[in-house]
Amino acid sequence: MGRKLLGALGPLLVVAAGWLGVFAVPGFRPAEAVVGAVFPPVGAFLLGRRPGLLTARLLLAVGLVSAVYTFAHGPHAWSPQVGLLLLGPLAVTFPDGKPPSRPWGPLPAVMVVGPLALAAVAMTDPGAAAALPTVVGVVPFLGVGALVHRYRRGDADTRRQVAWFGYPLVIVASCAFFDDAPLATAVQSAAIAAMPVAVAVAVLRHRLHDIDLIVNRTLVYTVLTAVIGAVYFGITAVAAGLGSWSGLVAALAAGALFHPVRQRLQEAADRLFKVERDPYRVAHRLNQSIQQASGPIEALESAATAIRQALQADGVAVEVLLSQGTVRRVCDGEPGERATPLIWHGRPVGRLLLKGDPPDPGLLDMLVRHLAEVAHAVRLTADLQRSRERILATREEERRRLRRDLHDGLGPTLASLAMTVDEARLRLTRDPAAVDPLLHRVRSQMTEAIGDVRDLVYGLRPPALEELGLEGALRSLADGPGPRVDVVVAGAVNGLPSATSVAAYRIAQEAVTNVRRHAHATTALIRLERQEELWLTVSDDGIGLPEQRRSGVGLASMRERAAEVGGDCAVTGRPGGGTEVVARLPLKAEEGAE
Repeated sequence: MGRKLLGALGPLLVVAAGWLGVFAVPGFRPAEAVVGAVFPPVGAFLLGRRPGLLTARLLLAVGLVSAVYTFAHGPHAWSPQVGLLLLGPLAVTFPDGKPPSRPWGPLPAVMVVGPLALAAVAMTDPGAAAALPTVVGVVPFLGVGALVHRYRRGDADTRRQVAWFGYPLVIVASCAFFDDAPLATAVQSAAIAAMPVAVAVAVLRHRLHDIDLIVNRTLVYTVLTAVIGAVYFGITAVAAGLGSWSGLVAALAAGALFHPVRQRLQEAADRLFKVERDPYRVAHRLNQSIQQASGPIEALESAATAIRQALQADGVAVEVLLSQGTVRRVCDGEPGERATPLIWHGRPVGRLLLKGDPPDPGLLDMLVRHLAEVAHAVRLTADLQRSRERILATREEERRRLRRDLHDGLGPTLASLAMTVDEARLRLTRDPAAVDPLLHRVRSQMTEAIGDVRDLVYGLRPPALEELGLEGALRSLADGPGPRVDVVVAGAVNGLPSATSVAAYRIAQEAVTNVRRHAHATTALIRLERQEELWLTVSDDGIGLPEQRRSGVGLASMRERAAEVGGDCAVTGRPGGGTEVVARLPLKAEEGAE
């Protein structure tokens, strides 16, 4: 209740001063009345939201001192703008209630005690009052200096808060140069009235409003007004001899210069604030940063930095969804929770996390499309690296298998065969009758060796491909037990690269095996279509994929077979039930070379 009474006291005193005719007293300035009317209620409101906040208390104190001064203004009152002296300590301690660094520590006390002591002397010694306006004029500049120091040392949030308070404070300080100009007085009063509102926004809602845009536009149109005004009055003065035509010439010249000058000033202000508003230039810079990167991961990091700068965000994070279920995360700054999905050809490949004010939706959409390409490249790189690792592991495992089969299977068989031949050769002269059983044993061991060699060869390449070709091998595969499997071939599939034929057959073999073991299907279809690439589709009318599924060895094997030849393989559910395996296998330039 006391806070609300203090907040209402300032406006009541200002209204009472106006009723008593204080505003008509010679030498009275409206700035004090504006401070007394606006600062107390805003300070009380802010103090209710943030109890104990020094900034809110200073706002309340500045307003009440100014209100009391306004009400008591007279021939023996304090010098003008005494309440504005407290804006200095407010600026130095904003927004956390502490000076920006140790050297600034004693300044708030000096900025309060010194001018107030001089004001007290001025009440009894009119001669000393002449020095007080100079002190009052210096105080805002000291506050601006403290804000600049804090802005340069602070993080993104602190900078945004300082910008909200510093914007009207700079206007107030600038108007001090035009002390007696009516327009400067009006602008200063408006800036003072906006100051407590800016402080409240900086403390409570600084993330929801773009102060950089406000400062940018103010700078552009202030300079633009000065330039156009100088052109207009300059031409008017030079062309005074034209009489009534001078105003028309000046107006036409000012109108002709307005757009190009505004455009140049806007570009200069954007460079000053490191803002790029042309989406095509933003896209060009983003592409340049991506192309200069040494790899997809580095390109993703460069893209995150470029996007943060383009959107003026406090932080950016890019999360890429890798095929094995893990997430690759790249950050620039401290990211937030505002997520935008990254979609590549209808498939989610990750998301963009932003911290800061909501950006321009059109610019964000354009940047997200470019970023999705980079995220997809990162995903492909991770898949390729994982595929290479598995291919190497598979190759080494195949080599170990061949070594084991040769060492433990074919090797002992050939050694035993050699020993039997030696034994038969020795008995040939001494006991010819015993040689025949030994030769039968040799024949049996040779048959085993031939079988071992055949097994090794069949393990390297399916014999059905050699004997029947890819189409015949698929039809032979479809003739097995289980549900009916139809085979449809579109286009000529002869003369395919050996690796592509083996990959297509192995993927179809694994898919048909899954249909027969797990799908509970009645029919299935193998479709092989040759276009610019080889497309293999195996579909069934079974129970489909479970909701909670894990990629087993078979599914991983199909994807790896496709990746080995530069393609890809996807396993999805069919509308209406069933499963569909779709493999895309590129056809290389050396087609026909078997």
